[in-house]
Amino acid sequence: MLRELFLGFIRVHILYHASLNPVYGLELMEELARHGYPVGPGTMYPILNKLEENGLLVSEKINVEGKLRKYYRITEAGGEVLAEAKEKIRELAREVLEER
Repeated sequence: MLRELFLGFIRVHILYHASLNPVYGLELMEELARHGYPVGPGTMYPILNKLEENGLLVSEKINVEGKLRKYYRITEAGGEVLAEAKEKIRELAREVLEER
């Protein structure tokens, strides 16, 4: 169950970073690991593919030092989903982190 919860957090993280700059899989895996989400390629690439299939990300292959690297950036629909997720996160954080 915890894994499913964290996968949702990871998706929001990906959308957030893709809203700042184009991102690629390995870069995202390293970023997520810094936040305590160790994610391997077998998890990362299916998530990226699904986000792209759902129209939240779009990819572009770029030649980097002779190798093709797939960069992802957020779409307008992805930006809308991210904005809604941020609102839900704010609401949840206020409730869950409320001092008692």
